[in-house]
Amino acid sequence: MARVALVTGGTRGIGAAICKALKAAGYSVAANYAGNDAAAAKFTEETGIPTFKWDVSDFAACQAGIAEVTAKLGPVDVLVNNAGITRDGMLHKMSPENWHAVINTNLTSVFNMCRNVIEGMRERNFGRIVNISSINGQKGQMGQTNYSAAKAGEIGFSKALAQEVAKKGITVNAICPGYIATEMVLAVPKEVLEKSIIPQIPVGRLGEAEEIARCVVFLADDAAGFITGSTLAANGGQYLT
Repeated sequence: MARVALVTGGTRGIGAAICKALKAAGYSVAANYAGNDAAAAKFTEETGIPTFKWDVSDFAACQAGIAEVTAKLGPVDVLVNNAGITRDGMLHKMSPENWHAVINTNLTSVFNMCRNVIEGMRERNFGRIVNISSINGQKGQMGQTNYSAAKAGEIGFSKALAQEVAKKGITVNAICPGYIATEMVLAVPKEVLEKSIIPQIPVGRLGEAEEIARCVVFLADDAAGFITGSTLAANGGQYLT
């Protein structure tokens, strides 16, 4: 029976690429999304991957959503925490609302999701958790104190949880993408991309969502059981750790 993989923020961008790659690798995939019903319907129509709508920043909603996925597909074996938002601004102008929105969606959601699958993974002595962090969680980014803090928090969370569950056959790893050619990045003016962003990337181009997806498939595999608590940087050489 195919292992069940659940991807948050799974209907667009990097999340959609991850879902497609996991399905191609033989997983039974569920894609969570927050609000864009039209995009979710189109995604399911194109891929055959079922979608499930809930707010990952809400613990009870995560509990109910995961229960629905479990009822329809089976217990979650692979969890990919990919959902995220940005609310950029310099700290001296940042509102509490924008701080909390990013922390809750990008970091608290990781607790909400992991907490609701971890007991089942422990009972079954198997699990793969992959948290999609960011290059900006490693190096920081001006105008993104909220985002950088949340993404750095994902890395620390991954390292701590990895130690707690290693003996139960569960691995927990973080992936830190650099600039990826998603809708959000491609919305940046072409001149800014070509003059200010791409020159910082030694490979000379933006990454592709499919390249991050391949990292996830690698870490999710049964054969990746000796890799846990790791941070995989996929940034074209822009930031070396």
